[in-house]
Order: sequence, then structure tokens, then C-alpha cells
Amino acid sequence: MSTAEPLLDTPDYADETNAEFQTPPGRKTWVQQVLLTVFLVVPFAALAAAIPVAWGWGLSWRDAVIASAMYAISGLGVTVGFHRYLTHRSFRAKRPLRIALAIAGSLALQASVIQWVADHRRHHRFSDREGDPHSPWRYGTGMAALAKGFFYSHVGWLYDWERTDEERYAPELVADRDINWVSRMFPTWVVVSMLAPALVGGLWAWSWQGAVTAFFWGSLARVCLLHHVTFAINSVCHITGRRPFRTRDRSRNVWWLALLSFGESWHNFHHAEPTSARHGVRLLEIDTSAMLIKVMEKLRWINDVRWPDRAVIARRRMVAGAAG
Repeated sequence: MSTAEPLLDTPDYADETNAEFQTPPGRKTWVQQVLLTVFLVVPFAALAAAIPVAWGWGLSWRDAVIASAMYAISGLGVTVGFHRYLTHRSFRAKRPLRIALAIAGSLALQASVIQWVADHRRHHRFSDREGDPHSPWRYGTGMAALAKGFFYSHVGWLYDWERTDEERYAPELVADRDINWVSRMFPTWVVVSMLAPALVGGLWAWSWQGAVTAFFWGSLARVCLLHHVTFAINSVCHITGRRPFRTRDRSRNVWWLALLSFGESWHNFHHAEPTSARHGVRLLEIDTSAMLIKVMEKLRWINDVRWPDRAVIARRRMVAGAAG
């Protein structure tokens, strides 16, 4: 008997109207805001120190391997697990993989899985309009307004006291015992994400120095880089780049973020066709998240993958001269 969950249709958020916007109930606590600052500032300080540290110590191949592996696991956990699977239901997965993807995404330390999904679904419902939790256009279109909006969409929105209602935007995940458990265990995944690189580095080098350098590169620097690459999808990819596809918002494709974001920066097509398992659909648009989904499909770990066909891509394409 299959343990795969039914393939649910996610709402066409682009068809929602602002009339349906309601202020989300619930507020963050001071403890949550302080912890948020710790998660943002400490890894950022580590990344800022990375250049002089690398100049003095060098980046060992051991630390590079550990950091790259953790970046890939946690990053793909977000892009494939949190985003394309749990938020937009681009494919169907069996229970063990469903849990594994939710845990992997949690290691990115961006939010608990249900909160992340709720925030992102709300973003799609009101993209670049009133109600969008992180639009860079919320203050206007002038240079000063856009500079303020860029900061807000990148990190400022995380400090909003109001929380997106999980029951409203992710009710099926709240009701899912496995995903609810992963979400409630978020503090545990924080500890695992921070300590696992140090443990591996220490055992690999069989020294405390190996543990310390692996913690620096595989935990702090890795989390900071992944944070700001993800944040750039909210900010940069709604301000600059190409718009080859029709959308009702200002989403854009940004090529230079593609590799670091595992294909998430082909953001314009994503907003044109949110449930698509592939975001990079044109020649040379590298999408490593879609590559992983394809591999999992070939291995029969997942099924019912929503690949966009040529007709869908053509229908969404912008008419010549209309791109901004």
C-alpha cells in the first residue's frame, strides 16, 4: 500500500483579490525577535570575517567539503522540500522522503517548516500588493522608497510583529502529524544544523581545531550565505532582471543567482506557473532543484511531477516588447 499523500491542488494565488486580505492573527514574542537577531547577526558576522580568516588560515579542502555538503542539503531542503513540494505541491512523495525533505529544509534555519510555507503562500496570494509580507515595492517606486523597500524585503520584514496565520495558509500541514512534528522540533534542527559540521570536522581531523574551523565554515558562514541568497529571491528578484513571462507582479529572472539559489532565481516563470517543478525553462537556465526532482522521479521516490510542457510555457510567455 502506498504511503504517498494525495496530490493536492494549491490555490491559484494570482487570482486572489486584495479584498480578501485580513491582518494575520498572532504576534511574535520578544524571545522570538531576539533569537531572530542572533540567527541573522552571528552568521553574518562570521561571513564578514571569512575573508580575513581565509587569508590568514586558508580554507581547507575538508572544511570546503563539509560546508558545501551542508549548503546543498539545507539549501535543496528549502528549494525542493519547503518550496516546490510542501508549498506548491509540484510532486507527490512517500512518507519517509516527505519527512526527510522537511528536516533538510529546517536545517537552513529560515523558519519552522509550516511557518515558512504559510509566509510563502501569503506572498503568492498578494505578490507585490497590499498583504505581501515582503514586497520591495511597498513604499513606492521612487529611488528612496525602493531603497527602503529593498531593505524591508530582504531582512526587515522578518521583524514584523504579526505572524502569518498557519491555520489559514497551511491547514493541511498543520493537520499532518509528521510535518507538524518536524515543525515543532525546529529548535532541535537548529542545534543539529549548528553542531553537525563541527562534529564531522572534529572527527575527520581528529582535533579540536578541525571542529572549530568546520563550525566556522560549515555552520556560521554557510547559514549566512544561504540566508542572504534566499532573501535575495524576495528582494533582488522583484526589482531587477528579465521578465520573459506574463505575471501580475514584478517578479524577474536573475541569472547570476541561479547556481547559488539552486534555480530559484528563475523567479519570473515561477510566479507565472507556481506549481511547476521546473523554474528554469529556457535554454541555459540551470535549475539544480529541478535536476534533483528529475533524479528522484527516475528512482521512483516521487511521482505525479508537474513538469511544464511547451504549451504552458508558450501561453505564459510575454508578448514581444512588453517586458519591463
